[in-house]
Amino acid sequence: MTPRKPPKIPESVLVVIHTPDLQVLLIERADKPGFWQSVTGSKDTLDEPMRAVARREVAEETGIVVGTAAVPEDALCDWALRNVYEIYPVWRHRYADGVTHNTEHVFGLTVPAGTPVTLAPREHLQHVWLPWREAADRCFSPSNAEAILQLPRQLALSSSTR
Repeated sequence: MTPRKPPKIPESVLVVIHTPDLQVLLIERADKPGFWQSVTGSKDTLDEPMRAVARREVAEETGIVVGTAAVPEDALCDWALRNVYEIYPVWRHRYADGVTHNTEHVFGLTVPAGTPVTLAPREHLQHVWLPWREAADRCFSPSNAEAILQLPRQLALSSSTR
């Protein structure tokens, strides 16, 4: 008998990966073909910092490594946005009994145009770069679509604080 995985921690990241000209990376879920999204993922441990979760999930899901010459550490920006949402019933079995909501922390990651993407084949089928409005329209998750729609505003905010 296969041991059951420990329950997922209901705190996650959403990372909107984009180029300076607002092309947004979307990836298609392997377990739900036709469901397009940005990088997402949950904490592995209760004390894992959210920035570390974002870096880990980006590397695991896209092969993009934050903290390199091509993608420096400051390219990853915490947008200070939090979404609390009901976990889709189809995925609720992954969490402890009685857990129905997740808190999602939103980050943006600016990468150079042409940044190579290497998907985790067990998690994602394909990827696409789309203009930000088109990317928002393709997302299955309302919070993901809303985050992408915030992209021009978030970039303006981050450039004004530099």
